[in-house]
Order: sequence, then structure tokens, then C-alpha cells
Amino acid sequence: MSNSYFLGVFDNESDIVAATRITRESGYDIHDVYTPYAVHDLPEAMGLKSSRLTWVCLMFALLGFSIAIFSQFWIAGVDWAVNVGGRPFNSLPAYLPVMFECIVLFGGLGVLFTLFVRTKLYPGKKELTIHPEVTNDRFVLAVELRDSAFDTAAITMLWEQYHVLEIRQLSEA
Repeated sequence: MSNSYFLGVFDNESDIVAATRITRESGYDIHDVYTPYAVHDLPEAMGLKSSRLTWVCLMFALLGFSIAIFSQFWIAGVDWAVNVGGRPFNSLPAYLPVMFECIVLFGGLGVLFTLFVRTKLYPGKKELTIHPEVTNDRFVLAVELRDSAFDTAAITMLWEQYHVLEIRQLSEA
């Protein structure tokens, strides 16, 4: 199924934030806003919820911590117990560097793989170029065309208040 988008190209960040806010408030479904750099008020204007990746990172970090603790206690105390000079098998201070490294490793890689799965990034994926100048100096607001009753004249008039440079339609195959 192909998706169609109605694109508005803007020149500066204040116009794109205001146009995004008024477009969302007017009831249009915003697909995404493409900018050459991070714009601070844009997530609020788009109505985005806060990311849950921090919780994913915490879960993977706790998994790494658990694996590090269990494996070190198992190796040193059960599987390959070596009693040298009366040393206890559960010498926790010796395990701290490995626990820290496993927390960082599992947390970082877990977030990375979760992000790739969630955003459907994979090798060989065909890219969709929204606008050729979006990575240089242009800001692009993409609105989804969900039905044939989409009023292009109304959204064009709405965007012209915010100095839109170019308006066009794009279909994704």
C-alpha cells in the first residue's frame, strides 16, 4: 500500500514550529517534520509523547547486571571454585568492574537494537527522499493524505500565513 503526503517547505524554524502547531490543531495528521538540525519546540508542537527508550535502557541494563552477577557468582563459587588463602567465593568488590561494563554494554546495545526494530531500519531498506534540501537549510512538514476529502486549498491557505516556500504532493511506493 502506498502512502501519500502533502509537503510544505519552510525557510526558518519559527515558521515550521508555528505551522506545525496550527496544522495539528486544525485536525490534520502530521506524518513527520524534517529539519536540518534539532528544533527545540517542535516535539511539543507535533504533540509527541515522551520517549520510552529510557525505560528500555533501564530494563536492558538490569538484565546485564543480573547476568553479570549470576555468571560471576556461578563461575567463582560453584563451577570453578578456587579457594586461595581463605578468600571467599563471593568477593563482591572484585565483581564490580564486570558488573558496570555489562550494565553499559547491555543498556547501550539494547537501546540500539530496540531503536532499529521500532523505526524499521534494516540493511537494504529503500529510502524516501522527502525534499533534496532538507538536510541543508530547509524545513519540511509532511501531512498524511488519508482520504480523498483532503482539502489542499485549506491547508495551503493555512501554511501561507507562515511563509511557505513550496507545496507539493509526494507518493511513497
